[in-house]
Amino acid sequence: VLLLLSGRPESVSFAQSVCGLLGAGPGLGPWPTHCSLKRGQLILSDRPSPEASDRLPLQRPPFCPFAALAQQPMVPKATLPTNRGVDLGVAVLLQSGDQTVLLTRRTRILRISPNLWVPPGGHVEPEEELLDGGLRELWEECGLQLPEDQFSWVPLGLWESAYPPRLSWGLPRYHHIVLYLLVISQESQQQLQAQIQPNPGEVNALMWLGPKVAAAVAATEDGTETAGFLHQDLPPSVPAIQLEEDGGARPVAVPMSTLLQTTPATAEDKERVSTGTKFALRLWLQHLGR
Repeated sequence: VLLLLSGRPESVSFAQSVCGLLGAGPGLGPWPTHCSLKRGQLILSDRPSPEASDRLPLQRPPFCPFAALAQQPMVPKATLPTNRGVDLGVAVLLQSGDQTVLLTRRTRILRISPNLWVPPGGHVEPEEELLDGGLRELWEECGLQLPEDQFSWVPLGLWESAYPPRLSWGLPRYHHIVLYLLVISQESQQQLQAQIQPNPGEVNALMWLGPKVAAAVAATEDGTETAGFLHQDLPPSVPAIQLEEDGGARPVAVPMSTLLQTTPATAEDKERVSTGTKFALRLWLQHLGR
């Protein structure tokens, strides 16, 4: 991730808030940000320029640890990396022809964000086109390869991500800007599901969300109580496919209350939808509305 501030290239260190450097205020955002999607690289600018001619919404969680560190200069940062910048990630929100989107649950053994429901995604490789990186992650995690003539795509937005996600969990060890791409397939949910072969090293369950459930999940704000959020017209659970240790798979029902969980104050791998995914779902619903 590279920054242009007042037209000048600026390096961004691991511990700096990208949203803050680009002029984000104290609100929740999102902030329209000038950007350019280059091969293996994302350029973000605080003003329009030939090097950053596109605009995408950029957001961070209200408890972003990098924003908190900027307000607490006395916090010891000795364990923060000093030789790294901000990495670029890409995630694919795959929309079926019948307007549902795919989420996967990360396995409990992963070092980053275990047990979270997220779209398929990961690091962008050097010199890799950003769409190619998203499609590669879709293949690596779900065994799904989309024919070139059967999908379209559009960039949705950018999310500043940290892990651990809160300072109360400890100092951050990972810092990413995640680009969410909406990939719209012509095939139905049933057709896509029949082709999926999840990688058990990364994914242990998957589900498809329709607009109504996605809207309820997207509306839950981290840091608020959501136990009473269930609407009468929402199902008590959402069907999912869970991988078994013997290599098989079985249908399960994920409680709606699980999908409405927020980020806990203390470190734990509680099953929930990631905050960045809620942001991406909101952008997806806005795209559907247009």
